[in-house]
Amino acid sequence: FPMAATDPQVLALAAQITESREQDIPLLLLKLKGILSSPSLGGEESNKIKQDIYDYGLTQYCLLVLKRDHSQLHGAWATAAQLAEILSHCCVGLEVKEDPEEFYRKFLPSAVDSLLVLGKRLQARFIRAIKDKEKQDFLHWFQMVTDAICWLLSGHIQLTACVLQNDRFLQLIITDNVETAIIMMSVLHNILRINSSVLLQVEEETLHSVLDELVYKLSSTTNPAVGSAATKLLLSVAKLCKELVQLFTTRYKGLKGLLSKQWTGKGFDREVNQLVDLLYLEQSSGKGEMQKQHQAACTIQAAWRGFQTRKRLKKLPQAVITLQRSFRAKREQELQHLTKQKEDEALKLQMQLQRQRAMRLFHERQLALLEVVHPSQVNKYMQEMEEQSALTIQRFWRGYRARRIFHQQKQSLKEHRAAIIIQRAACKFLEKRRRRRPFSPWKEPKGLTDEQRLALQQKVDDYIKLHPAPQMSEEMSKELHMQAQAKLAQFLLRSRLDQGAAQRREALLAQVNTDVELLMNAPGLAEITEKDLGAFMSRSIPVATMARQTHNTMLKYARWPWWKKLGDEFMEDDVIPDSAINTELESLFIGGRK
Repeated sequence: FPMAATDPQVLALAAQITESREQDIPLLLLKLKGILSSPSLGGEESNKIKQDIYDYGLTQYCLLVLKRDHSQLHGAWATAAQLAEILSHCCVGLEVKEDPEEFYRKFLPSAVDSLLVLGKRLQARFIRAIKDKEKQDFLHWFQMVTDAICWLLSGHIQLTACVLQNDRFLQLIITDNVETAIIMMSVLHNILRINSSVLLQVEEETLHSVLDELVYKLSSTTNPAVGSAATKLLLSVAKLCKELVQLFTTRYKGLKGLLSKQWTGKGFDREVNQLVDLLYLEQSSGKGEMQKQHQAACTIQAAWRGFQTRKRLKKLPQAVITLQRSFRAKREQELQHLTKQKEDEALKLQMQLQRQRAMRLFHERQLALLEVVHPSQVNKYMQEMEEQSALTIQRFWRGYRARRIFHQQKQSLKEHRAAIIIQRAACKFLEKRRRRRPFSPWKEPKGLTDEQRLALQQKVDDYIKLHPAPQMSEEMSKELHMQAQAKLAQFLLRSRLDQGAAQRREALLAQVNTDVELLMNAPGLAEITEKDLGAFMSRSIPVATMARQTHNTMLKYARWPWWKKLGDEFMEDDVIPDSAINTELESLFIGGRK
């Protein structure tokens, strides 16, 4: 911090910004406007305050805030426009004595670039706005930013060439919007008044791009305001830079005719006539018809280059958006990977702690029980413990294996059910098409000739002679008939029983499929509601009653005194003594059977 006397307001504001949060800094910086616009300040005092503001880094703070996302600031675009105005006023009249190269070579170009970026964003928002109030606000803020740029250039003339050669300035001036185009042409007019020879200092490509856009506006629009601004700007260029008049006549040979035919009688005839006279005077010293053709070709090329430049600039935002989207997606993926890695590490640590805690608790319980158990019963107790542990391990392993097999068969079961549905639909479709197919008309078979009939009769007689029918008595026929009737009755009875069993199997299979579908589509424990519980309740009243009785038995067992459960300390919580529930399970009713 400087050791000289400092303005108390600047010192207090700097201290407040240092102690404030980042999101509150833009609103605090707006207080600089009141400090700079104080009526009691003279010229030297104002410059001294600007020097203090720069020395304390408040000017740099303004520049950093302008480089941020303006939509996230307090006050959004209005705050950004006011900060742009404050930044330009802080830089004009400021004479940096310590490290001036840093200020003039880096800080000022960066400030100009930030102001142009802000102007481009406001212009885009104004063009996309639909409501009149929004359009008026964005146009007002855009005017504030352009005024700030002009004020900054008036204090630092060396920045005019830097502004014209900036690609964002060309993007701002190359627009079809009437309001912003007029404002940008007024900015260019102010730049020419500040530095009349600036067009001769820039590169030829930049100069041609600016002039091509002005000529394009004259040829592509019929708006008098745009035509007047473009004509006055071209007239200023011709008056201030005499060397460029020859460029007008050689590069834009149709400009004179365009001005005479399209823009005469629009309210600014004086400027049109002056520009046409200058072009006539320059053309009179030209090379005749060959020069006219060359200028016409240049005009066509200028229009084409303007069209190509517009087309290229319209594609730039989409490319930038695509690049930003891919960058954000990659960054989000990396953040998710890091988060998942941290969660996995925390889960591993938690599981390790749980295992250690469970092992310690197990050893404590084992030592406590060993103190209670009689020494003669230790071996028996250890053997029972090993058996219970083996059973517990086997139970968990069987459950794990059953769940894994179920998950493996889940997809195949879905595919099987889908195949059945598809086959059923295909069979129904084929059956409908078969029913709709008309029956073929009856065709009477052709009759036999006499020779064919005699030959066929001869074959029948020969077969009867070779295979004579056995003779059977009437008693044998009756006995055979009774046997056939008995077998037929037995078959009918068996088929009726089989049909009933098949119906029961189909009903049971439908019930099993319904239960499997409920289990597959069952929600998680965290998402289940009271309505979902009804789907998993037993449809048999005896089963539900038996389950309630078993639950009450378990509750009674849990309330037993400790001396009744002295030998069951190492039993699992969900294991109930067989003697307590054997009587209830013997009378359990299973749906579909007795």
